[in-house]
Amino acid sequence: MQLASSGGRRLRHAALAARKHALEAERTVTRKELSAAARDAGKALDLRPAQRAVLSELVACWGEQEWERLLVWPSNDYLMSRTGLTERAIRRILRQLIDLQLIAPKDSPNGKRYAVKDLAGQVVDAFGFDLTPIYARRGDWAVMLMEQKQLREVQKRAFDEVTICRRAAEEALAALAAHFPEVDRTEFEGELKTLQARTPARSKVTLPADLLEAWQLLRTHAEEAFYNAGNAGLRVRHSDNNNGSPSEPCNKGFPKKAGAVLPTEQPPDHLSPKLILEACPTLGDYDQPVRDLADIVSAGRYLRAALGAHESAWAEAMEDIGTVRAALAVIYTLQLYEDDVARNGGKSRIKNPGGYFRALTRMVKSGKIDLAVELLAMRRRRMS
Repeated sequence: MQLASSGGRRLRHAALAARKHALEAERTVTRKELSAAARDAGKALDLRPAQRAVLSELVACWGEQEWERLLVWPSNDYLMSRTGLTERAIRRILRQLIDLQLIAPKDSPNGKRYAVKDLAGQVVDAFGFDLTPIYARRGDWAVMLMEQKQLREVQKRAFDEVTICRRAAEEALAALAAHFPEVDRTEFEGELKTLQARTPARSKVTLPADLLEAWQLLRTHAEEAFYNAGNAGLRVRHSDNNNGSPSEPCNKGFPKKAGAVLPTEQPPDHLSPKLILEACPTLGDYDQPVRDLADIVSAGRYLRAALGAHESAWAEAMEDIGTVRAALAVIYTLQLYEDDVARNGGKSRIKNPGGYFRALTRMVKSGKIDLAVELLAMRRRRMS
């Protein structure tokens, strides 16, 4: 059986629930406070523009009367003129606002909306809509907005991590193709394309639950493939028993530790990118111009994968000796390795460049060697 309230309006459960919301005792509400609560409600409930427009006009009708309920009585014609919506749309949106427990109807005997005045002409009551729930539920809006903010932050971090994993996987596969083209990358590249197709745009609110894990797994496998290829397929940790200068790896015929900087050379603290390029031509493998220290750091971060050094080695180097010297250590180690390959007919006595990079970093940290001096000496030998 359909129940109906006065005026022929069908009784709605939400309307009864909204009526239960009340203001605190002797509480007065300004239009500014009510408008702020309405804006928060619109954000918390993700109201559509038309719904927000009608709600805003209802709030604008509040005359700041000192009543127990926040009553307004605009006609549909007035709301139509203010919003540009049709009467049918106005009626539909009012029902929706009631169902959301934002407003509660207060119907007159004839279904009209109007104010009730006393003999002195003062408005003492009204029939129309009760906006009390909007303000009384402001705590609900605050909680909902906080939850939405936390959800957005979680999603942002998840998308950021996906981006990091995607770039790292692409970097590892590009390095694998450049340095070890004989390694089969078909499976990795197929998985990369599949994950790229599955990854939604950042504008989407949710990220599939298993997608981040899949990106992390692809990154790990791609980097491990590159690491193992650079380590001649050996799955063993590098044993660091080399305590000498990095110019003498394994003490087997490499140049002696560099001496002091010559008077005609630049001071070690002011190594220019040009000088580093002259000392380490392998820097040309970085396909971007190297004009300043920022470019040196970018090149070192990029070429780190060419050594087969794990990302943790790069992180350790940055923490121990600083970002710039970590990049210089990568470039210097790669140049030593390539020089040794050139001198020994395609073979190098540095079997694990990634492990050698770790050893070099620790020697720089302990003060056993000075990278700037070593680079200047390498340049001097190359220029002579």
